[in-house]
Amino acid sequence: MIVRNPNWTREELIVAFNLYCKLTFTRINASNVEVKELAEIIGRSNNAVAIKLANFARLDPALQARDVKGMSHGGHGEELVWDEFTNNWDQLAYESELILAKYKGISIDMEVDLSDLPEIREGLEKESIVKTRVNQSFFRKTILASYNQTCCITGIQIPELLIASHIVPWSENQIERMNPHNGLCLNALHDKAFDRGFITITPDYRIKISDLFKDHINSTKENFFLPFENRTISLPGRFLPKKEFLDYHFNQIFIK
Repeated sequence: MIVRNPNWTREELIVAFNLYCKLTFTRINASNVEVKELAEIIGRSNNAVAIKLANFARLDPALQARDVKGMSHGGHGEELVWDEFTNNWDQLAYESELILAKYKGISIDMEVDLSDLPEIREGLEKESIVKTRVNQSFFRKTILASYNQTCCITGIQIPELLIASHIVPWSENQIERMNPHNGLCLNALHDKAFDRGFITITPDYRIKISDLFKDHINSTKENFFLPFENRTISLPGRFLPKKEFLDYHFNQIFIK
């Protein structure tokens, strides 16, 4: 019989934090399918993984603000991982997925779909594309989990129609690309409108419609945009949109 080391390694803590980011707080329990999958991958019990996720929850300021508590006590290891990666989301996304792939005994490029790139070359080009897609997948899962698979404007709950939208565009700030505080869960239509500056979310989380957009009224705008004017978005359970990012979008991208 193999005796499992009771102390969690840094790699185990990193992949646990990866899963913590992808689950809503209410889904953290030993019977959750994703908890069971991670437990099997790293050789821990389902209950041990669930407890470790709850230990991370105690450090989450978004949950603290709502007076939602995880485990009252935890290890120093969770604190170190939390402090390291909440200041470096890009590193967390890729490093944690690399570790997961290693535990599974597969290459990281097997975790992403590259079928649309039949001519991709091996080497740095492929590595860069794989990293980008791995990170984008992590960002999407984190944002959709934060908003409970729900568009923060319309309330649509069809995952296939939901987009993990960047507030500050991907192309304009490399440092904040993977920061979940730079994300919104929007349906595909409102994501496109947000990206083009036809709508914005103010730093006090209110929806604004561009005056230029409103000048050309038709049934689509009347039905799908104007009814949301000045409403407050549905806020995420964690990773609240950073006000400085919303301010950037309002002042630099939104068409006033």
